[in-house]
Amino acid sequence: MKLHKIREEVKKELSNDRYEHTIRVYETAIELATLYDESVEKVSLAALLHDYAKCQTDRELKDNIEKHDLPRQLLHYNKELWHGPVAAMIAKKTFRITDVDTINAIYYHTTGREQMSNVELIVFVSDYIEPGRQFPGVEEVRQLAKVDLKKAARKVLQNTIIFLLKKDATIYPDTFLAYNELTNNLKE
Repeated sequence: MKLHKIREEVKKELSNDRYEHTIRVYETAIELATLYDESVEKVSLAALLHDYAKCQTDRELKDNIEKHDLPRQLLHYNKELWHGPVAAMIAKKTFRITDVDTINAIYYHTTGREQMSNVELIVFVSDYIEPGRQFPGVEEVRQLAKVDLKKAARKVLQNTIIFLLKKDATIYPDTFLAYNELTNNLKE
């Protein structure tokens, strides 16, 4: 399916606010892909589809997790994490996307994971720094993203972990694993 068709489908599926966020992530991701000489096609697809399931109800998301061989452990963590894996499943089944980097970028855009590819890192960071996001610490990550993608991703993970700890919320294991890996790699 052509990119413009996918964009039309995304617009139909999402609320106006969520669609505008998606387009800002898409534009930010293209900028970073260009800066880091990464596949604009892969990044574009992943950015457009990263929140495709975001407007599903909790019941729909839970049903999709249970019916489509997605990890049941997701159900023990914040519902805000559910839409990534469900969107990745839809990207494969509905949009026939087979590229592993693209699918993983959609799947892990809320949690991160160990051994993220540059495509994954770009979408992960773009979702955090898109111009509509305004909160303490975002500007620092925007500046880091221009010079070191891995340092930017590590800062996103660090900020997320601190935010969740302050809320006394559970933290998905992949988030810790990604943070630890990036921290160790940056020390080497």
